[in-house]
Formats: sequence, structure tokens, C-alpha cells
Amino acid sequence: MGSWFLVPCSTKAQVLYRISSNATAAPSYILATNRLVDMTFLDTIPNVFKCYNQCNKVITEFAMQDYEALAALRQAALLPDSVRLRNFYSDEQYQEIDEALRINLGMGLDKLGRMKPSYLTEMYRNELMKRWLHYDENRTMETFFEKVAQQTDIPVYGLDDVGETMYMLFDREPFHWQCEELMKVVEYPENEVKFEKRIKEMYLYGRLSDMAYYVKAPDNQTSLSFSDYKVYSQRNQQWVKRLRPYLKEGKAFITLNAIYLGGDEGLLEQLRKAGYRVKAVNR
Repeated sequence: MGSWFLVPCSTKAQVLYRISSNATAAPSYILATNRLVDMTFLDTIPNVFKCYNQCNKVITEFAMQDYEALAALRQAALLPDSVRLRNFYSDEQYQEIDEALRINLGMGLDKLGRMKPSYLTEMYRNELMKRWLHYDENRTMETFFEKVAQQTDIPVYGLDDVGETMYMLFDREPFHWQCEELMKVVEYPENEVKFEKRIKEMYLYGRLSDMAYYVKAPDNQTSLSFSDYKVYSQRNQQWVKRLRPYLKEGKAFITLNAIYLGGDEGLLEQLRKAGYRVKAVNR
């Protein structure tokens, strides 16, 4: 895959939106992000820093600066003492997962067997993205403005609390589905890489609606599929309610994964249905 700088000018890639209404004291902005995209891509989005500088707070999915919350998340990733991962796989499957984790993560199930399957799946996928799609968690655009806000004492607010974040990360799917998805990722890692590569390409062209349809398509057999999209859609409705006080006050800079934003059930459309004017900044 080519590097991001081969993509046409980002004035064609609508990833920055202005939110306003008659009930808002000042406009707010929402930036669609993709974790695989380097933060230098922000330099190609006209007016993104100007819009950020007009704001006095940052809104994100989960406020990562809360270290107590992060400790709680790590604890939530553990299986209950009564559950053994080995009981949900055949010996051959268990050995296959163990070998894949050892090769890619440097640790096997002797050390990771206490973790929930959803956690192992995400760890494994992250390693695939680092290896094949150059994902760098220290340079991702996804958390750039959150980090800048922390360094300049601008408040950062999360749309989900700790409990909701734990649910989204570890428990949004039944346990047996989590086990199946982990096995699927280990057996067909190329599907995950191909999926994320395509999502990144769509993002770089600003095709947010296409991203949503790609995720929920019937032929999508990756670990991020239709069932996940339905959960995201329901959460979008809740997020609109939680955004209301921030939007009423105005000057909020919202950064969220682009997958949540596009399509008929995406957050942008939900905001429009709630009476807000949502317009691309760089039309």
C-alpha cells in the first residue's frame, strides 16, 4: 500500500466537521480519526489547527489520562478465576493460538491464558497492524489532540465512563463469540490486515459512509463486523445526549474514530436528526 502522502488533497477528504444550532453559544468541531494514520496527516487537513485553537475543551471516546481508570481496564481484561480458556478450544486449536501469540507477541498462553479472548484478539490485531501496516501508537493521529490538550491544561472529557469502556472492549459480545473471533484472527490474519488497509484507504479519501457500509456488509468476516456496528449505532444515540451540554456551551473539539461517524446510523447523521447543523469545514 502506498503512503498517505500519495492520496489526493484532503480538501476532497471530508474528515473535519462544524457543529452548530440556534441553541449553541458557539460552534464546535468534530474530527474523524484513524489510528493507522500518522499524525503528520493532520498538516494536510486545512483549518484543523485553526478550529482546534478556537476550542476550550476536547471530547473523546475515553479520557485516557485517568490512570486509575486504566488500571481498572487492565483488571477487567482478566478472566474470572473459575473460567479457563483451554476449556473452550480443542487441544489443536489451543496449541495454534499459543504458537501464534508466541511468534507475534513473544508470550504464549502460559502467561496470557488469564486474559479475555477479546483482549487477546486486540493485542494480536495491534501487532498485525504494526507489522504489516506500520501502525505506531506513539505517532497516531487518533490521540494527537488529546495529548496536546493534556500538555496545555485544556480539559479532556470522555463520552464513555470506565464501566462502559470495559463493556465495549471486553464484553460487548458473548464469550463464545469472543473465543470464535480469536480463533478466526489467528487462522486468517490476512483478512484483518486487508480489512484495516481498506478502511484506512477509505478514510484518506474521506469516505466515512463507505467505511460504515464496509464494516456492516454481510461478507465482512473479520473481528469488526455487523454485530459490532449495531452496538456502535446504539451507542451513537447515547452519545448525542451526552454531547448536548458540551455543544450548547460550544467550543468543543471532538475527536472520534471515523468508523463511528459515517452512514445512516453514524454519529454525524444522529446529530443532524437531533437538530444540529453538521457541515464539512473544508467543502
